[in-house]
Amino acid sequence: MTAPVSRDGLHALDDGVFPPADWCGDAKTPLDADTAFNGFISTNVVFALEQLGLFAWFDGTGRLDVAEYSRLRQLDEVVFRRLLSAAEAFGYLTVTGDRVTPTPAWSELRRKIGFFTWGVGGYHDVFANAAAITRGERVFGQDVLRNEAMVALGSAQADLALMRHILDEQIAALDFSLLADLGSGISERVCRLVKSRPGTRGIGLDISASATDLAAGTVERHELTDRVRPICADVLDVLFHGRRIEGADQVDVAMSFMFLHDLLVDPGTRMDVIPALRKAFPHAHTFLLADTTVRPPGEGEELPVFSSGFELAHALMGVPIYTREEYENLFHEGGLHLRRTIPFGAPHTYLFVLEAQ
Repeated sequence: MTAPVSRDGLHALDDGVFPPADWCGDAKTPLDADTAFNGFISTNVVFALEQLGLFAWFDGTGRLDVAEYSRLRQLDEVVFRRLLSAAEAFGYLTVTGDRVTPTPAWSELRRKIGFFTWGVGGYHDVFANAAAITRGERVFGQDVLRNEAMVALGSAQADLALMRHILDEQIAALDFSLLADLGSGISERVCRLVKSRPGTRGIGLDISASATDLAAGTVERHELTDRVRPICADVLDVLFHGRRIEGADQVDVAMSFMFLHDLLVDPGTRMDVIPALRKAFPHAHTFLLADTTVRPPGEGEELPVFSSGFELAHALMGVPIYTREEYENLFHEGGLHLRRTIPFGAPHTYLFVLEAQ
């Protein structure tokens, strides 16, 4: 039987889940040498401009004065002009004397800036040491590290631009008084959801001390210090090593985003993760678990943003990643009922809405 076809002409997945059109990607392979090299430089330029505040600046105004901005931000004007010139060469900006304006391509960068923060800011050293890791000269987690704060920030940016509206639709249908976010990063998501629901509270768990420090600022900015608690904790310690989290037995809804694969690294406990989640949050009636999956083979000659970076980064870290079908089987074996599977913004990323049985 032929799979049903959506309005944009894409075939549905085997159970009627329609992948968004941009999951097909626009980067045609094989990438020629010019595209590959310029792509590397351009990702660094885009990340630098984000760090220098240009994306936020252009959100509020349609132009930038180079000399004025350099004085305002205390930048080296000569170097800044060279960065802007590089961005113009890539087609992102138009530079006329001191006046800089974004091109139409800028808006797409803005929408996907989280991937640049994640990749360049978070995983630069991991990618740069790919050969040394492959030769066994260096090991991720020992002498090669990712920037945890940048990973958390990039994830928050992607959440805001690509995933927020999808999650909001699902949360709106749920009743909860206490929400737990596992792998919460800077706690932006849990703060936003709690703030939008008067009378509710939230817990954010993250292993990164730097991300948890940033989360404290997030909570203060949202004026939720009496309702949201960021906690620096390894979720694996909660699941398997007796780490107790105050209020865990009161959680109604537990959620995790782009983090589940980290809980499944150890093959000896992989099949125990879902039962352990249910035990750690015994009164949770719903689990919202989202993760990026392996890009299915045979999807054509175009690459989407993120997929290749996600797969390579996790290979270099020694962290297995999974297909959508493998996740769904894991949930079934762990005693969770799959209510629905929803494409979730980033390419080959799904939100699994699961019901405790």
